[in-house]
Amino acid sequence: MVLICYDGSPDAKAAIAHGARLLKGEQAMVLTIWQPFLNIVAHTPTFGLGAAAVDSEKIDEESLRAAQERTEEGVRLAKEAGVQALARVVPQAITTADTILAEAEALDASAIVMGSRGLTGVKSLLLGSVSHAVMQHADRPVIVVPSPEVATRRARELRAEERA
Repeated sequence: MVLICYDGSPDAKAAIAHGARLLKGEQAMVLTIWQPFLNIVAHTPTFGLGAAAVDSEKIDEESLRAAQERTEEGVRLAKEAGVQALARVVPQAITTADTILAEAEALDASAIVMGSRGLTGVKSLLLGSVSHAVMQHADRPVIVVPSPEVATRRARELRAEERA
């Protein structure tokens, strides 16, 4: 079984499309991770001040529902691309990367497929990179598909270099 990470972004959709070409006929688990409200509060020091007035259960219900809808979309896309797919929604543990790695271990996934936003420079330093963290700590193959915009830009740059 292959673990496909899916958050509904164009990058995740590209990962499903390209991963499916490589994994045609494979079984896959489409994973969407959602972040419980109290985890957000715990990791946002200034936000915690007004958290008492917030209905965290209602926020979590809505967040989980949205994650389930995203996962079903990912399963549909994977099936349309020829992959036998199931859905899995889990709450984020310590980090998104840690959650992905734990799910891959729990499933005994043969590989992890995920998209990459292609952040560079200061943005990648400030925001971090889930795909980079997964690749650095994985004990199984990781297929990282670049975002469609990054892939298009890189192809254009490569063609320009070849003409020069």
